[in-house]
Amino acid sequence: MLKYAIKRILTFIPMLIAISLISFIISINAPGDPVARMTQAGEAGSAQTGTSSTEKEKEEKRRELGLHLPIFYFSFSNYATPKDLHKVSSTSEKENLTSLIHQYGNWESIYQYYLSIKSAETFYQRMVLDAISDKDDFETFNQIGMSLNTLLEENKQDIIEQNINLLSKNILSLLKKNAILIEDNGMIEFGGDKLFSHFVKIKKNHNKLKSTSQKWKTYIPTMKFYGSDNQYHLWLFGNGEKRSGIFRGDFGDSYNDGKPIKDKIWDRVGISFALSIISILIAYLVSIPLGIYSAYKKDSITDRGISLVLFILYSLQSFFIGTLLLLWFANTNNFYWFPESGIQNPITWDANWRWWEWEALKHRIPYLILPLITYTYGSFAFLSRIMRIGMIDVVGQDYIRTARAKGLSERTVILKHALRNSLLPIITVFAAVFPLSVGGSIIIEVIFTIPGMGLEIFNAIQNQDYPMIIAFFTLAGFLTMIGYLVSDILYAMVDPRISYK
Repeated sequence: MLKYAIKRILTFIPMLIAISLISFIISINAPGDPVARMTQAGEAGSAQTGTSSTEKEKEEKRRELGLHLPIFYFSFSNYATPKDLHKVSSTSEKENLTSLIHQYGNWESIYQYYLSIKSAETFYQRMVLDAISDKDDFETFNQIGMSLNTLLEENKQDIIEQNINLLSKNILSLLKKNAILIEDNGMIEFGGDKLFSHFVKIKKNHNKLKSTSQKWKTYIPTMKFYGSDNQYHLWLFGNGEKRSGIFRGDFGDSYNDGKPIKDKIWDRVGISFALSIISILIAYLVSIPLGIYSAYKKDSITDRGISLVLFILYSLQSFFIGTLLLLWFANTNNFYWFPESGIQNPITWDANWRWWEWEALKHRIPYLILPLITYTYGSFAFLSRIMRIGMIDVVGQDYIRTARAKGLSERTVILKHALRNSLLPIITVFAAVFPLSVGGSIIIEVIFTIPGMGLEIFNAIQNQDYPMIIAFFTLAGFLTMIGYLVSDILYAMVDPRISYK
């Protein structure tokens, strides 16, 4: 058994790598910009003060998250794509450059064209119009900023030509009116001619881009290697500084509040774990005797009555039962026997209490009764029917008839000889206990406002908090493997015919 357990644990390694890789792929392809989410940066205006500091903050956050690194240990691309394209910080700009590469194939010309736009944008962001300029000048100035932003993110030639023409028209308009551009620190004055010189470079590099097309390079496949200095390696193992990696329990920070995911999980998982384990124990303690009794009274009125009641309960959805319990037993208009939400009263709860102390348990038990009923009732029909079928199958075996022929009492035959072997289907279901104990029930925790993992995952999905979702996905996969290992060991314990030698 020990040898088998060790072998199964070793097989966890490739499975964990596969789970982590799938989780990582999901995280990097998730919509939205994590840097923008975490820095809470608004859309940059055309002449907004503090833009440079915001960009600096974003770049620091990008480096902290490792987004300036290549994605994986290697990549498949084409001969035209440069090895360091990942260093472009903006996702939209990176996608635009990739499209231009597929169109023209000449990275050197594409990069010069891109740099000329970025240089013009940087100069533009440092400028403000003089206060004496009229309203039309401000509108023209803002249109210049929008055209530059469009050129950074657009690869369709007709739109590029249109915005280059708009740049020319608007910059010349400012020149003709002698509009004054002032550096944002107020120290140096510039004329529109300097902005026009940036436009000339953009126009020149765009013409060069079209005339030096080398699209043939896009048809030559290449493989690029990056070593361990990549996002996936950082995600797995960390960097020894701020990041520890998921193998050491570090799933990064939440997009919503910036808190470490591991701290949020530990704060929540205990509640879901306790509720799930208690409900599972209650379900098994009730369902196994019910299943045994139904099998013993097979096809009797009692058996049919128990089946009818259990299947009626099983057909009722948990959100319906939970809402019904709240309306009847946590409502001042009916029977206000139990609290309606949460797991404790914030006013009377003593922060010095430990969860295992009697005062803490006595305080929380009323809050947990309705959620536990909602957790448990649906399992009775499912588990008891599995137990009933398993017991009926075992009772029909030859060795059970032999035990009866020996004159053993029916109690001894059922509980000693038949019970262990009939537990095998129940043990199979037990494999799902571990991931369930971490995930909890989203519906039930939302209905009763229980601050567990179910409610946390519900909020994470609503708020697109992908690190939290990925952490839950990874933990659920790992605990599923643990559940199957525990099930295999329990098989051998209850049935001596099963051997893993």
